Amino acid sequence: MFRIGDFSKLAQISVRMLRHYDKLALIKPVKIDATTGYRYYEARQLEDVERIRELQSMGFSLKEIKWIFEQSDEKQALFFAL
Repeated sequence: MFRIGDFSKLAQISVRMLRHYDKLALIKPVKIDATTGYRYYEARQLEDVERIRELQSMGFSLKEIKWIFEQSDEKQALFFAL
C-alpha cells in the first residue's frame, strides 16, 4: 500500500486531486488510518486514475465518469454515454 503522497507521485496527480476524487467517491482509499488520518492506496488503483484521464480527454465530466464507474458493464455504459 502507498500513502497518498507516494501514490500521487506514481499516478502523476496531485494530492489535492486525489482528495477531490475521494470526496466524489471516484477513487476511495483502501484504508484510512484512524489515528493519523493518512489515506492509503493500492497499485491496482493506478488503473482507475488512468481511466479517469482517458475519459476526461474524451470530454467526460467527473460526474459522468462516476456514473460510468458505477455501472456493472463499463463498456456498455460508455456506449450509452456517447
